[in-house]
This record gives sequence, C-alpha cells and structure tokens, in this order.
Amino acid sequence: MPEFLDRYDAGARLAERLAPRWGGRADVVVLGLPRGGVPVAEVVARELGAPLDVIMVRKLGVPSYPELAMGAIGEQGIRLTDHGTIRHFGVTQEQLDLVERREQETLDRRAQIFRPGRGPLDLTGKTAVIVDDGMATGATARVACRVARTLGAAHVVLAVPVASRNTVDSMLMSREADEIEVLSTPRGFRAVGIHYRDFAAVDDETVAAILAGRDPGPG
Repeated sequence: MPEFLDRYDAGARLAERLAPRWGGRADVVVLGLPRGGVPVAEVVARELGAPLDVIMVRKLGVPSYPELAMGAIGEQGIRLTDHGTIRHFGVTQEQLDLVERREQETLDRRAQIFRPGRGPLDLTGKTAVIVDDGMATGATARVACRVARTLGAAHVVLAVPVASRNTVDSMLMSREADEIEVLSTPRGFRAVGIHYRDFAAVDDETVAAILAGRDPGPG
C-alpha cells in the first residue's frame, strides 16, 4: 500500500512534521526541486507561512539507464559526479560531457520559465528548507544543498516524504544538509514513485503556475 495519496498529501504530512519548529519564522524560505518537488513544497510553504522558490538542479543520468544518476548539476555552477557509477557503467568523458550539456540547456530553459525576469531569492542568513517528493540516490538533493549555501543560506534543512535509508545515512555523514527530515525510509527501497498512489508527471506549466501563485488547474 503506497504511503501517500499524491504529492499534495505528502506535502501536508511533511508540513505537519516541520511546523512545530519552522512554522511562522521570518528567516525560513522553502525551496522546491523541479519538477515533482514543487507541489510538495507549495503545501509546506503555505503551512509554514514561508516564501516559496525553486532551486534549479538537474540529474545527470547514465546514458544506458537514464533514471540512474551518475551526478547532478545546479545553478550557480554547482556540479557533482559519482565516479564509482561512471566507472561501473563505462561512461566515457565524451558521453558525460554530452549529458551535462543537454541537462544544462534544460536547466537554463526551465529557469527562465519558472523565474521569468528574476533570479533566485537571496538566502543570506536564511534557513533554507529544501523539499523534494523523495530521494533515491540523493544526487540532486546534494547539489541543491550546495546551491543553497552558495546563495548564502545559514542553515540548510532537507525535507522529503520518502527516501532510501542508505542515502539518508550517507548525507548525514557528509553534512551536505544541517538537518534531514524524512517521513518514511522503507525497507528494500527501489523507487520514489511506488510510494505514491498518484505519481503523475508534473509539467513545466504547473510548476510555473505554482511559483507565480496561480491555481495550476487539474492534474
């Protein structure tokens, strides 16, 4: 049985966890990872009474298994590669460069759609609550934490509804985030989507509407 009905249900339950400590504080900014993390973050931001923004990151997928991350990139020039995965799958430098160029183009294009005419919020001295719909390898979450610190965040909280226990443990050891809040770390974790009853893809238009404060409509 999936733990969550959909991303909005997950967001409500995550907000309930976060509210006692972070609700109503002027120094908190909620940052959703595109695209699926933004609907979760919308609910969290509303319940905490905090500003909402997007933090631009893109997974670098293994060419033969695009869903498997061999690294990630983010705005502010942040880059992370998993050399073990790259070696295991025999990914060449040429292949890595091609994937990175393609994902950088997507990141730049979506940044213009999601933040038309502006840059990211200034996080100087703020607590950045970074929200995604789940965490498997953690590549994009790690990059997001680094982006937030580059933008000046004084404290970084990573908040996800469901995650791999191994990934959470690894991130705690690396101190990429100052704190990690996760509702569920199921045994035999395989993929984020199987823990949702409705895990429909989130399109660019929906993300843009949420960030602009408009009703994204059905779906």
